[in-house]
Amino acid sequence: MTKNGTLRYYKRQMPLYLMILPAILLVTIFNYVPMAGIVIAFEKFIPAKGLFGDQKWVGLENFIKLLKYPDIDRVLFNTVYISFLKIIFGFIIPIVIAIMINEVRNKSLRRSIQTAVYLPFFLSWVVLGGIFIDILSPQTGVVNQLLNKLFGVKPIFFLGSNDWFVPTLVITHVWKEFGFGTVVFLASITNIDPQLYESALMDGANRFHLIRYITLPGMRMVIVLVGVLSLGNILNAGFDQVFNLYSPVVYRSGDILDTFVYRLGIVQAQYSLATAVGLFKSVVSCIIISFSYFLAFRYTDYRIF
Repeated sequence: MTKNGTLRYYKRQMPLYLMILPAILLVTIFNYVPMAGIVIAFEKFIPAKGLFGDQKWVGLENFIKLLKYPDIDRVLFNTVYISFLKIIFGFIIPIVIAIMINEVRNKSLRRSIQTAVYLPFFLSWVVLGGIFIDILSPQTGVVNQLLNKLFGVKPIFFLGSNDWFVPTLVITHVWKEFGFGTVVFLASITNIDPQLYESALMDGANRFHLIRYITLPGMRMVIVLVGVLSLGNILNAGFDQVFNLYSPVVYRSGDILDTFVYRLGIVQAQYSLATAVGLFKSVVSCIIISFSYFLAFRYTDYRIF
C-alpha cells in the first residue's frame, strides 16, 4: 500500500477509531488501572499506609488462609451450581422462545412479542430486586396469594428459604435475560434460506418437520458458539442479583464468591483476604474463558481477532 493509500485508509477509518475511544478509556480506567491493587493479595494490607506504602509482604499467606477458610467450599459450590443452572436454562429457553416467535405469522404480533420479552433486559437488579421482594413476600406478595387462592398452597418464603432461594434466582435471572438471547437466535434463523422451507412444504413437511430438519440445523453453528462461550461465565453467578435478593438466612445456599468478597472486604475490612479471593476467581475465570474461546475456534471457527 502506498503512502497516499495508507493516509486515505486511516482517514476513512478515523470515525470508527473515535467511536471506540470512549470504550477504550472506560475499560482502561475501570478495569486496567485498578489492577495495581492486586499487590494487596500478597501483603498484610493496612489502609493507613496507602497502596504503595511500607506494607508487610506475606507472599502466598492470604491464599493459604483462603484455602483453610471454613466457608470457602460452600461458597465455591454455590457459585458453580448457581452459574451452571443459569447457563443451562438461560441457553435452552431462548432457543425455544426464538423458534416459537419465528412461527408467529402476524408480523405486528411478532414484533410486539419480541419487544415485550426484550424489555426486562434493560432493567437494573436494584429495581427488580425491590419488585421481586414485594411480589414474593410470604405475607403480602401477589405470588403467594395466587398460589393460596388457586391451589391452597401455604405461603412460601421464596427469598428466605434455602430450598427455594436458588430456584428463585434461576427463574428470575432467566426471565430477565432470555430476551437478549432470543434476539441472537432469531437473527440466526433469519439467515436460513427460505427456499429450504418452500421445498420441504412441497414435499409434505409439517411445522414440526420444518423446525426439526431445517430450523434447528440452520441454528447449529450459533447454538454451539453461544453454548461454548457461555462456559466462561461458570464463576459469574450474578453479584447484582444475589446481592439485592439474599439475606443472612440464605447464606448456606445463596452465598457466592462475589458476595463473599464484598463481605470480607467492605463489611469486615479484610482487604488482603478479599483481594486474594478476587484474584483467585479472576485467574480461574481467565483459564476457563481461554478454554471456551479455544473450543469456539475449534468447532465454529470463531475468533476474536
